[in-house]
Amino acid sequence: MSFLSRITYNSPVVLSFALLSTAILLIDTIIGGLLMPFFTLAPYFDFTSISWYFSLFSYTLGHVSFSHLFGNISFILLIGPILEEKYGGRTLLLMMAITALFTALLNNIFFSTGIIGASGIVFMMIILVSFTNSKENEIPLTFILVLFLYIGKELFMAFENDSTSQFAHIMGGLVGAVFGFTPFIRKRI
Repeated sequence: MSFLSRITYNSPVVLSFALLSTAILLIDTIIGGLLMPFFTLAPYFDFTSISWYFSLFSYTLGHVSFSHLFGNISFILLIGPILEEKYGGRTLLLMMAITALFTALLNNIFFSTGIIGASGIVFMMIILVSFTNSKENEIPLTFILVLFLYIGKELFMAFENDSTSQFAHIMGGLVGAVFGFTPFIRKRI
């Protein structure tokens, strides 16, 4: 059996998300930035535009640079397969979509800036992975520590004047915590 024949597409949702995000940035770079507007959430509501509805989810596939992409994708590739194995691909995809939608809507309600990238999904995964080996009615200490470290850092960084949306990070983490405490999600083995 050859080496290549032993390689498996072991985490379809995570790998497809990573490959699609990479392809979008690569194509956008080649064609001079014409593609990325479709993968950026505008900072306003436009209920008459189909592309606006698309961008409520698609912004998670867009990234402003390869370093931005690699930062997000490295966490997704590290944590995502664990979550996909535990919860199943369809459930993980649904959690990713809910995180994207929730973050997008709240961003547009409270802020006048657009968002781009999978950081909210990354933070959802970071928080959710701390629940992977916990039992019902338990609060894992790892959850408390991860919440304190990651979300605490984002709250502190929210006062910095940079182009990072700490709000997306915080919302993603909070959505991950809600998923972690949701009984029907926790029972999935």
